[in-house]
Amino acid sequence: MAKIVLLEKIHASAAELLKAEGFTDIVQLPTALKADDLKNALADADAVGIRSATHITAEALKGLPHLKAIGCFCIGTNQVDLTAATAHGVPVFNAPFSNTRSVAELVIAQAILLLRRIPEKNARAHRGKWEKSAVGANEVRNKTLGIIGYGNIGAQVGILAESVGMRVHYYDVESKLPLGNARPEPSLEALLEKCDIVTLHVPGGKSTENLITADRLAVMKPSAVLINASRGGVVDIDALNTALREKRLAGAALDVFPVEPRNDKEEFVSPLRGLDNVILTPHIGGSTEEAQENIGREVAQKLARFLKAGTTRWAVNFPEIPYLEKETKSRVLHVHRNEPGVIARMNADFAQAGLNIVAQHLQTRGPIGYVITDVDDGISADLLQKLRSEPATIRCELI
Repeated sequence: MAKIVLLEKIHASAAELLKAEGFTDIVQLPTALKADDLKNALADADAVGIRSATHITAEALKGLPHLKAIGCFCIGTNQVDLTAATAHGVPVFNAPFSNTRSVAELVIAQAILLLRRIPEKNARAHRGKWEKSAVGANEVRNKTLGIIGYGNIGAQVGILAESVGMRVHYYDVESKLPLGNARPEPSLEALLEKCDIVTLHVPGGKSTENLITADRLAVMKPSAVLINASRGGVVDIDALNTALREKRLAGAALDVFPVEPRNDKEEFVSPLRGLDNVILTPHIGGSTEEAQENIGREVAQKLARFLKAGTTRWAVNFPEIPYLEKETKSRVLHVHRNEPGVIARMNADFAQAGLNIVAQHLQTRGPIGYVITDVDDGISADLLQKLRSEPATIRCELI
């Protein structure tokens, strides 16, 4: 049976589901690992589960030829080199929906706290100052919330915002159907200049790096607040720090940062520390018991289905083949370069070995193809080696 390594205190629901699916060789480690420590921990692992602090790079994948699948127990997958994983025939799974509600609730809570200036009053009360004043404190009702990135979380934030009386506007690089009374904006700048609260829900990567710059912060109202619960690199932190200290922005709440500690032993360093009008949280948008339990089950189920049946539904980097229960004696999983003649040659090898193909499912995605082949007899070691030695083969496994 496959060996699965779970890092970074993944919720117990993951291991429980994997054990219920028949996987007994499960190693659970509490922290993120780097370089040689990661390589050693995954040397004989068939699958790994990580959260956001473990980075699986192209270099790491070169040293892990046995690794067959990666599970990201979170929404994002930018901690994994997806191109390299695809090139190695390794599908990557995540949990795009399971913590949506938790993140959305945090954003709404932060919006209310910031507009009421609670962080400042709280900090000053702790220092003994009794600041009972309504100056600068506002209800969120009738305020305009601007959502940058109208995906699963952004749309949920909009629904919750309307329920407390906010007007919702959004900007997305793709055309998105509005939910409720949300209104799309034609540009990022158009959204920034009219909103009282701006919240970010975009993916990481080069396309969104420093999306919020000094120039874009200057477009916002001085009374507005900024919330980032997406990716740390999306906001130019130095520019935000300057805008806040010069009182060109009323406040901010950040849950993600360009550089984050790997564990609770490392110091969190940020120029925003000490600002009374800033809420700093340690990447806990999805850190509720409910969300982590759901994420644990969702990603573990995807890993289990791949390891047991080879199916790749919801893989973020791989041709998707929906769940197909293995009902024949042998199932061959073949990842190959997407080029003509591969399937014909593979099927000829099956025929030459006297094997009848009961079912075959092929999907392609960009440069790779993935085919699941069910046959009604055993697969010899010689045939498996022949399939693996095909020039176009990236990976070939037998279930």
